[in-house]
Amino acid sequence: MVTVRKANERGHANHGWLDTYHTFSFSNYYDPEHMGFRALRVINEDVVAPGRGFGTHPHSDMEIVTYVLKGALQHKDSMGNGSVLKAGEVQRMSAGSGITHSEFNASKDEPVHLYQIWLQPEKRGVEPSYEERTFDPAGKQGQWQTIASRDARDASMRINQDATLSLAALDGGSKLEYPLEQGRHAWLQVIRGEVSVNGTKLQTSDAAAVSNESTVKIEAGSDAEVMLFDLA
Repeated sequence: MVTVRKANERGHANHGWLDTYHTFSFSNYYDPEHMGFRALRVINEDVVAPGRGFGTHPHSDMEIVTYVLKGALQHKDSMGNGSVLKAGEVQRMSAGSGITHSEFNASKDEPVHLYQIWLQPEKRGVEPSYEERTFDPAGKQGQWQTIASRDARDASMRINQDATLSLAALDGGSKLEYPLEQGRHAWLQVIRGEVSVNGTKLQTSDAAAVSNESTVKIEAGSDAEVMLFDLA
């Protein structure tokens, strides 16, 4: 079964400095039909204006993954980490027993475009931790590149949840499959381009939940990039 979440049906807020779309209920956007999917709780697509950002704020008991699509994002946190994430780079924080952090557009001229993802943790109160990673773009070309997983396999980042996050970049007309073990579920987010998922057409920023299927079958109608969550 494939359930589509169209990009233009997401929650939306434009604060001037922040243009944000919420796949699931978040902040002032509340929709009881879209509270999350399995362990996934938040998928926000954000565009932050030059020199602006999120001031220091707290998190606890959440796995937070940030994927920068364009621009540069400056990060600082209470664990002493401070860096600038550039396009294509990925960050993972396990908020655990509690952290504070801030995120700002590192550029004075260009907006930064990113996905921020929250997953509910498998265990509460763990010691907070942080990773950032630059993945070789060739590793996702025409194949699945594991970005985050519970066991940190394939040099991925470790998350405190039975979930695997993968990326794939596809040439137009190409196909790619992802096998789903019995009882597993998938969430597919289209980063860019046009694809069909088990015969259902999706475009940039659309998404689909896949359940009770043995395989996620993707065919690219144009050059595309997709993000797939394999969830318990």
